[in-house]
Amino acid sequence: MLKQAVSASLSIALSLSMLAVPAFAAEKETDTSYPITMAHAYGETVIDQEPERIVTLGWGNQDTVLALGKVPVGVSAANYGYVTEHKLHEWTDLTFAELGEENPNVFDDTDGFDYEAISDSNPDVILAAYSGMTQEEYETLSAIAPVLPFEETAWKTSWREQTLRNSEAMGMKAEGEAKVAEVEALIEEKIAEHPEFAGVKAGFFWINPDDFSTFYAYLTADPRASYLTDLGFELPESIAALAEGNDAFSVTISRENVADFADVDLMVVYGDEALLEALQADELMSEIPAIKDGAVVLLDSTSKLAASTTPTVLSIPATIDEYLTELSAACGKINEK
Repeated sequence: MLKQAVSASLSIALSLSMLAVPAFAAEKETDTSYPITMAHAYGETVIDQEPERIVTLGWGNQDTVLALGKVPVGVSAANYGYVTEHKLHEWTDLTFAELGEENPNVFDDTDGFDYEAISDSNPDVILAAYSGMTQEEYETLSAIAPVLPFEETAWKTSWREQTLRNSEAMGMKAEGEAKVAEVEALIEEKIAEHPEFAGVKAGFFWINPDDFSTFYAYLTADPRASYLTDLGFELPESIAALAEGNDAFSVTISRENVADFADVDLMVVYGDEALLEALQADELMSEIPAIKDGAVVLLDSTSKLAASTTPTVLSIPATIDEYLTELSAACGKINEK
């Protein structure tokens, strides 16, 4: 077990080293003109000069800063999946260390932002392109430093948008664009090895193991669902129809309507084998082809994949191989029975 754990950590470290930028290499490719004005859900934010002390809040925003070779002075704690002793996802913690920070300043904001701790970090800018920040929180934080919340709707920011918007607010738009292109090239390289994904219709779901009366499908605007399409899967028409005119990132589905999802070949679901067994034993839920065939990727809530399937510019290179292996195994079960 110890040997496997060490091997896994080394694999992630090697993957990150391909994409991480050393601290001394964080030079800007182009001169940025200030002030920078960025529109968002609550108005506009003006950044008067290049920020040196960067705070990030919400999910994964610190990964943009780290990937571009800068060290945030404060970040939100990771709140799902495997976390390190610093309360960070492993790829985040490893990159902090690569950039020379062994003791990151991490905010515990599970029950709300710690405004005092954020203020004490003395930020020049607060980045939260992917977050659920309310207008009240935005206004309170704006008294501390310029704040960049989500552009239009809470929790509807893809990993690309997250990287591009955060990097622009850093005055490093060109570097952000280059990093996105780099990760996109990695994805293309990896999925070229998996022709079995072609034509497979896959969806990302949340199902309460104690109550199948309703369940949730993540829509196209959610980064978990859009990551599946990045990896070469097709969005089921049943889910695409739900997304039309819907501003939410997920939709509630009644158990009685499972017949509408006859086009779902593969599912990604938070849960374990016991959940899949219960779904296959359920008269209605087992009508979904993916459940019937067992073509389901199960994400344990304490795993690295449970976190990285909501992707960032750092989590993708760290865990894409593991995710593709699980997805490939699920593809092998389609129509197997």
